[in-house]
Amino acid sequence: QVQLVESGGGLVQPGGSLRLSCTASGFTFSSKTMSWYRQAPGKERELVATIISGSSFTNFADSVKGRFAIYRDNTKNTVYLQMNSVKPEDTAVYYCKTRGDYGIDYWGKGTLVTVSS
Repeated sequence: QVQLVESGGGLVQPGGSLRLSCTASGFTFSSKTMSWYRQAPGKERELVATIISGSSFTNFADSVKGRFAIYRDNTKNTVYLQMNSVKPEDTAVYYCKTRGDYGIDYWGKGTLVTVSS
């Protein structure tokens, strides 16, 4: 079955960096678009970044453009979110997502990122 497991979250100071990982199994990773979402306390889940399968095309939310990067290693079935120059407003649970057959969305359980001094 499809499984997505996020890791790498933790406490980071404002202006610092963090790299999140999402390791996938149960499907052909290289053929799927992968996305990172986040949900801050009391807010709706929002799309942060997407990387298209079979290409290097990426897309980012305006709030993280120029600070975050997304990339994938198809040999490791892993997608990464590199977070630089983090801000307190980046505090959230970060989720990995892919869309499978028949339009079914699969989510990981999330990893918590806290930006605080």
